Amino acid sequence: MQGINEIILFTIAAGACIPLGGYIASHSHIQRHWLAQEFRHAIIALGAGILLGAVAMVLVPEALRHLDYSIWATALLLGGGLLFYGLECYLDIHRHAAPQFTGMLLDFIPESLALGGLAAAGTDTTLLLAVLIGMQNLPEGFNAYQELCGASYQRKKVLWMMLALTPLGPLFGVTGYYFLGDLPAVLGAILLIASGGILYLIFQDIAPQVPLRKHRSPPLAAVIGFTLAMLGTLFTH
Repeated sequence: MQGINEIILFTIAAGACIPLGGYIASHSHIQRHWLAQEFRHAIIALGAGILLGAVAMVLVPEALRHLDYSIWATALLLGGGLLFYGLECYLDIHRHAAPQFTGMLLDFIPESLALGGLAAAGTDTTLLLAVLIGMQNLPEGFNAYQELCGASYQRKKVLWMMLALTPLGPLFGVTGYYFLGDLPAVLGAILLIASGGILYLIFQDIAPQVPLRKHRSPPLAAVIGFTLAMLGTLFTH
């Protein structure tokens, strides 16, 4: 029972970072346009760095361990990228393209599922993954809020929408806890598919938004984000 309580607590905390990021964005008013632009691009880069760090430091290593370093792991990683590519094509055709919001939702669900599975399997990286999910949800929530408001969504409606996403964490976390703990191959597959999808989103939608003419500092935030992810890993050792 202690394990399930921890999963619920971890996933609620990680999910709450989504509306928190949106709330911060709603109260971040920078007068100078160039400074506001540079700050936004830096936040995008920070989220990309944390996502990349989560993939490199936690998701892929854990997945390979659960799959006994099978050669089929490469197919699952590529399959994840292709799956997210197909989803983006579908959303684009139906004019629902919102890459920051879509990316946030598509990686939060499988990560919560994997978090529950890792906890049930007795993995010692559960807390680290929860922290990384929260760390990436914060800048993703910030960027998704600005993206949706820029697409003419009402500000209060966007915040309520983000708040409604919070229960998805415990829902999928508990599902993963009960159904994936004894299925290491399935857990590893989910981790790799999520990793492939995240990598696709980083280089397709997030990273291209980072460069800013005559300002070279925002991409440094990606390095900082990756460093934060690595720091979390170092703390566990």
